[in-house]
Amino acid sequence: MSAKKQSLAWFARNESEVAIGYGPFTAVDEPPDHDVAFYRQAYDLSDPEPWHIPDRVEWLTRDELPEKLLDYCELTELDPAAMVPQILWSALDAVPFSVVFQEVMTAIQGGAFQKTVPVVTEIGHVEACPMPWLLQCMARQVSPRRSYGWLDGDHGFAGASPELLFSMEGKHFETMALAGTARSEDQEVFAVDEKEIREHEYVAQSLVAKLSELGSVIRHPREILRLGSIVHLHSRISLELSEKTSINRLIRKMHPTPALGPLPRTPETLAQLSGWRQQLACPLEFGAPFGLSAHGRCDLLVAIRGIWWKDSQLYLPAGSGIIEASRLVNEWRELRLKRESVKQFLS
Repeated sequence: MSAKKQSLAWFARNESEVAIGYGPFTAVDEPPDHDVAFYRQAYDLSDPEPWHIPDRVEWLTRDELPEKLLDYCELTELDPAAMVPQILWSALDAVPFSVVFQEVMTAIQGGAFQKTVPVVTEIGHVEACPMPWLLQCMARQVSPRRSYGWLDGDHGFAGASPELLFSMEGKHFETMALAGTARSEDQEVFAVDEKEIREHEYVAQSLVAKLSELGSVIRHPREILRLGSIVHLHSRISLELSEKTSINRLIRKMHPTPALGPLPRTPETLAQLSGWRQQLACPLEFGAPFGLSAHGRCDLLVAIRGIWWKDSQLYLPAGSGIIEASRLVNEWRELRLKRESVKQFLS
């Protein structure tokens, strides 16, 4: 095992239960039975010790979190007064994504994929490390988003994800299918859009089939999840596990879901998607599981709708699910829509 200094993590289970962990963290390969541990991992699950046990933990309400994070910044070399920086976002070149899009469509037409999710990343520049401001912005996000964050020295990431990978307490297991995106003003036509419904059903049906091996699955009706400027198609999925199953095994079974990964999911399709992510400079943790094990319960979200940073440079990634019916201009528009929804957090 190894220890990390000057680190901090937080995870919002709900409005009344937010865990904030202070470093140094001890990294281990399995979640401890009795200690609180945060799960931080790369998208390819390559970290052999992804569970991080903090030196100490505080439990807060969502309303208490922003002030607590500001207190933390005051105790470090960070300047809490340096809030609301001026961000210079670099113009995003569509050419690299269009090249990947054509490669994806060729692979779909050749039968290698039904669906996959490349990621583009917009880069911003500020004069100084914007960490206090970023922590405040992300900590103030509310349900149905879950606020999360990890910082380590001059780099880290923070966000507010609407997507649950899974929640497990005892043998009760909850997950969701979250796929299909539109602007809020297009909600009525979005609800009957054949392409969006097809993309959502790829995800939902794949999850149901995968989980049927573990117990009796209940898929709840498809609904529209409203998230301010954007909406998603959402289906809640629950089951009672037929036998006790390790958290690490469930993570590997569930991640990546078709919402953020390839369908079918094979070593070959995962390797191809990893190549496209690297080609488009995607942060390692984007779309990876991030979460918390504590008091007999484990909650893991999908690390999306966030900002990554190192020193004074910001990275804003967004993914787009591509199927045979996808069109380049529509996917490019959806990517911008998702990035703009995160930028709204920053106000």
